[in-house]
Amino acid sequence: MKTLIIVAHPDVKGSMSQQFFLSGLEQEKEVMIHQLYDSYPEGKIDMGKEIERVLSHDRIIFQFPLYWYSAPSLLKEWQDVVLSGIASNDSYMKRVAGKEFGIVVSIGVKETSYQAGGSVGLSLSELMKPYQAMATYFGLDFMPIFANYQFMYQTEQAKKQVLVDYQYYVTGPKLKTLASRTKWLRERVMGSQTLDTDLVAPLLTQLEENDDIIEDLNQTLADMS
Repeated sequence: MKTLIIVAHPDVKGSMSQQFFLSGLEQEKEVMIHQLYDSYPEGKIDMGKEIERVLSHDRIIFQFPLYWYSAPSLLKEWQDVVLSGIASNDSYMKRVAGKEFGIVVSIGVKETSYQAGGSVGLSLSELMKPYQAMATYFGLDFMPIFANYQFMYQTEQAKKQVLVDYQYYVTGPKLKTLASRTKWLRERVMGSQTLDTDLVAPLLTQLEENDDIIEDLNQTLADMS
């Protein structure tokens, strides 16, 4: 599984949350980090290069901070240029169909702001509908949104947990089940890959215990049928 993360942040180096997340992917050989603002300081997108990047990866992720309920402007420019190029070519359309598409978004306010009755008045899923529509048009599998709220106010333990969740979102299997997460964690712990083993070991134990419970329940249901 080759993953392309398109990072649209005007100041990645000055962003603690972006630096934190990206540092957790440094050992991931199948993950390409593509920083738009570093690559295109003048804002002129190279359509050919970008299309090749998209076509050569299996999972495409937009990663950005939420600016006025949307992404920074350069990501929209990327969409206008690159997606238009793909849409105008039948061969590209066939090759892009079936790829996975995800969104990693950082938000500076509380999660409760993005719900009915909250200060924003809309859910994050509603705000991200244009990206879902885009995914549908190109035949992409739209992944659940990965949202991180108020990174600066999180405890160190909470940040470590979020990092594990982020790594799983980026590198985990397409079908994200309890069993697949347990398998992924076990492989990472045994291989000591980019995970805080002190944090993950208890979590892995709990997941394995949950697996046993689910297996027992399934067996009980089978016996009753």
